[in-house]
Amino acid sequence: QSQLVESGGGLVHPGGSLTLSCVGSGFSLNWYVVGWFRQAPGKEREWVSSISGHDNVTFYEESVRGRFTISRDNAKSTVYLQMDSLTPEDTGTYYCAARAGFFLETLEEKYEQWGQGTQVTVSY
Repeated sequence: QSQLVESGGGLVHPGGSLTLSCVGSGFSLNWYVVGWFRQAPGKEREWVSSISGHDNVTFYEESVRGRFTISRDNAKSTVYLQMDSLTPEDTGTYYCAARAGFFLETLEEKYEQWGQGTQVTVSY
């Protein structure tokens, strides 16, 4: 059974950093477009960042640009989201998602595979 597995969430103080990981279980993430989404309490899930599968082109939501970095290690079939200068507004459940194809997408319905999510809490 193919699925995505996220890890790396936790509790961090404002200004701190976390690195999330996303790995494909039962399939390789290589060549897939991978996106990170997040859902804050009481809010809809929103797109955060995406990376292409073929040439590592990246794309960021405006509020995280310059603070978050998405990357991939094809040798490990893993996609990372390095999050720096975290604020309480970054609190939420973070999901990775994958889609076959070439184009970076920000819409949830464009992604075929989803993980279960990992919780990120930014608080004192």
